[in-house]
Amino acid sequence: MKHISILVPLGHSSLVNIEGSYQILSEVNAFLAEKGRAPMFNVQLVGLASETSQRNRLFTINPDALIGAVKKTDLIIIPSLHGDQSAAAALNKEFIPWIVTQYQQGAAVASLCIGAFFLAATGLLKGRPCATHWKFAETFRTMFPDVRLMDDKIITEEDRIYTSGGAYSYLNLIIYLIEKFAGRDIAISAAKAYAIEIDRDSQSPFIIFQGQKTHNDEPIKKVQEFIETSYQDKLTIEQLSDMSAIGRRSFERRFKKSTGNTVMEYIQRIKIEAAKRDFETSRKNVNEVIYDVGYTDTKAFRVIFKKVTGLTPLEYRNKYNKQEMSV
Repeated sequence: MKHISILVPLGHSSLVNIEGSYQILSEVNAFLAEKGRAPMFNVQLVGLASETSQRNRLFTINPDALIGAVKKTDLIIIPSLHGDQSAAAALNKEFIPWIVTQYQQGAAVASLCIGAFFLAATGLLKGRPCATHWKFAETFRTMFPDVRLMDDKIITEEDRIYTSGGAYSYLNLIIYLIEKFAGRDIAISAAKAYAIEIDRDSQSPFIIFQGQKTHNDEPIKKVQEFIETSYQDKLTIEQLSDMSAIGRRSFERRFKKSTGNTVMEYIQRIKIEAAKRDFETSRKNVNEVIYDVGYTDTKAFRVIFKKVTGLTPLEYRNKYNKQEMSV
């Protein structure tokens, strides 16, 4: 029997992560019974207090056990902790030595969505790959530069450490963990029962590129704003560096440091976002959109678009735009 500990943090955490994980994992024994197999999971909510209020006391969770009573577990699931991540980690710091000890004793540890921030606070993610909600990618990189953030991934796995991408993609990780522990057939049964698309591996189609502007380099910020309003034009690094009155090499270095992207990457991402908006809302065909965002090489655009979003332009348009349109 595998013991699963779903954490119930103090403060504001994701009730959906907690209840959803509990419900699906608790059903695994029923799926096993249907196939004439013995039960496998003992699922518990594990907390720091016997009564944990959530969402300004609108909900209250009563954990099955406190961490002191759980001497050994096989899988720890960390839900999203909302609000200021440093404050949330401080509020729940008593979990950290327990999680580390359990991991050292052989337990697997999984974070759901922005639960990755708390997992990173344990030190267990250092040097390892990690997924989290794409919207918080830059904040995560700033707080944990020693973690290999893979913001396009739905799931990462290394050395019994698992993480999931944004929001409801936690369901994909739960199904993945069921497959790891109980087998592919049981994972398929769970995916079908809960109508969860199995084997999704990328959150790229959902990412909205917003540009990193939390830095304090004002000349670079002005260049970013110029790019965002002039992306249809043919922009060059020389033109942008001249505009900012910064030498080219220094300009490229400062731009990369401030935004996390090279200048050309930034221009490409802005063009891709503009194209995505057109694909979602307009009746233009694919080539019209490509030309309108400033690309003349349609093949190059299609390659870059697929790399960034995980979908071809036509697949993206068909996914998000239900209007009748020409190809």
